[in-house]
Amino acid sequence: MRFIVGHASGQSDSDAHVFAISGSQATDLTALDSSIGNDLMGLIQSDDAAALVQKLITGAPAIALDSITPALPVAKPSKCICLGLNYVDHIKEGGYDIPEYPALFMRGLNSLMPAGAPMVRPGCSEQLDYEVELMVIIGKRARHVSEADALKHIFAYTIFNDGSVRNYQRKTHQWTPGKNFDATGPIGPVSVTPDELPEGATGLKIESRVGSEILQSANTSEMLWPVAKTLSLISEFATLEPGDYVAMGTPPGVGHARTPQRWLRPGETIDVEIEGIGICSSPIVAEEDMAAGS
Repeated sequence: MRFIVGHASGQSDSDAHVFAISGSQATDLTALDSSIGNDLMGLIQSDDAAALVQKLITGAPAIALDSITPALPVAKPSKCICLGLNYVDHIKEGGYDIPEYPALFMRGLNSLMPAGAPMVRPGCSEQLDYEVELMVIIGKRARHVSEADALKHIFAYTIFNDGSVRNYQRKTHQWTPGKNFDATGPIGPVSVTPDELPEGATGLKIESRVGSEILQSANTSEMLWPVAKTLSLISEFATLEPGDYVAMGTPPGVGHARTPQRWLRPGETIDVEIEGIGICSSPIVAEEDMAAGS
């Protein structure tokens, strides 16, 4: 199953709706059953999401997928945990030693935004960098889950761009400042259930681009800690709740490691893509221009 959460053109209410995707068409599940709600949590918490969706979409009208303005797949997750240093070549380009344990950090909700919404380059720094990442949306509560069982706790996979303000990231040994600027972490727009992808979403091409300029290009099979191992390790210290986001780290090619360094600039659009899931596109805007337009 493939889903998008968002607002359809001409929609009568202002709330986000959940849509089931079929090719270039989408069916409004929320309009068909109000219990679905305004993000993926209704389906995540249902007893049998697949059966419910199939029942609703049978014979139902559909609209053009490109008429939907995306919203976050899960509007208010209990947490967003991100994995850094998960591709060996990215570790090397950053000048780090290969870690024996995942480099984990958290992002706050204000730093996250839907695909298609502007990524904001802050007024205090020009060093806004890009990081294409596979993202997991948790479907079932997980605590002390084994690696063998971890994938059973996933509802869907989506795409994340872990926009990072590099000089602030390096102000401390903890990466929190550079990873939590407002509106720097786009998610979505499409969420894909595990049955539509290889096990653990491995073997998928992962890439970032600005126009025809390819910035990153790798494969999810190159992850040092695969999805199952990562979820198992996180569940040793934190309970993963339904709707939580887990970002799986970025491959090499980021802007700070290039010569000359390559930062995202206002007026550009960054596209991050994962095979089998889709493309997350974000225009870049300057914070001062956003303020001037408000």
